[in-house]
Amino acid sequence: MSMNVLKKIFLSVLCTVAVSVAAWGEELVSAVLPIADPYVLFYEDTYYAYGTSRADGFEVYSSKDLKSWKRSSRLALSKEDSYGDKWFWAPEVYYVAKEKKFYMYYSVEEHVCVATSDSPFGPFVQDEKKPIREEKGIDTSVFFDEDGKAYLYFVRFTNGNVIWCAELKDNLKEIKEETLTQCIEAAEPWELVFGKVAEGPSVVKQDGLYYMFYSANDFRSQDYAVGYATSDSPFGPWKKSRKNPLLHKVEELVGTGHGAPFLDRTGRYRYVFHAHKSRTEVNQRNSYIIDMSLTGEDRVSIGGGLIRPEVVK
Repeated sequence: MSMNVLKKIFLSVLCTVAVSVAAWGEELVSAVLPIADPYVLFYEDTYYAYGTSRADGFEVYSSKDLKSWKRSSRLALSKEDSYGDKWFWAPEVYYVAKEKKFYMYYSVEEHVCVATSDSPFGPFVQDEKKPIREEKGIDTSVFFDEDGKAYLYFVRFTNGNVIWCAELKDNLKEIKEETLTQCIEAAEPWELVFGKVAEGPSVVKQDGLYYMFYSANDFRSQDYAVGYATSDSPFGPWKKSRKNPLLHKVEELVGTGHGAPFLDRTGRYRYVFHAHKSRTEVNQRNSYIIDMSLTGEDRVSIGGGLIRPEVVK
């Protein structure tokens, strides 16, 4: 085949790609979704993704299909609207219908905080620029129970990284200190490969049973992984599954963890998580989405249908 023919074929392919991109009105910005400690909110037929990525606040991405994501031109939360000015980690956002507001729980300077907004895009603002607790803590997550009570799960540095729970007051910005209860501590062999770390909690409830998903090992470890435990109460005691770890090294991905379950528009569970940049580099960690099945205490699985999100504009 002559060089001229090859050139014509190459130009034809380029034109086809250009027309396709123009037709969809989207241009590829990044082949990865560059956030760690990810969380996905589904609200009014749109998905919103939040995560750890910047030193001065949190970005927000939106998507209709979980594959193509668009980054908002403004931060969802900036340090000017928050307590603290560094180490912005692990945001999670919930829509509270009775307040008609969005609540973002996150940590900054190793203190747990909450900010609110009228939009999932933000800006999220703290009414009072102070943490929920004076004691250090990270990795906040909230579970809203059927009786209207809400529970804050977060990590305290009590013996390594340990997951604790407390009931939130009605204002959703303070906890009832007398309810503070330890939930999950790293103790199993798979949890102790690198450090004494249990973190990144998320709780869901099905058929009266509470499921907590959490990550173990230092996030820098290639053996960072996800396990789960069950309980009849939001406070525990929590029974760790014999199937753990539930998510550990997917395809070529390592350092897989600190994710969160969510329901897609069909009502099916998915799990969003981050992984190392590569097998030789930890950061920038990137996020992925995978299928999740929750059909009983011993019938929980994460796997299959891996989505590799990309950023478009």
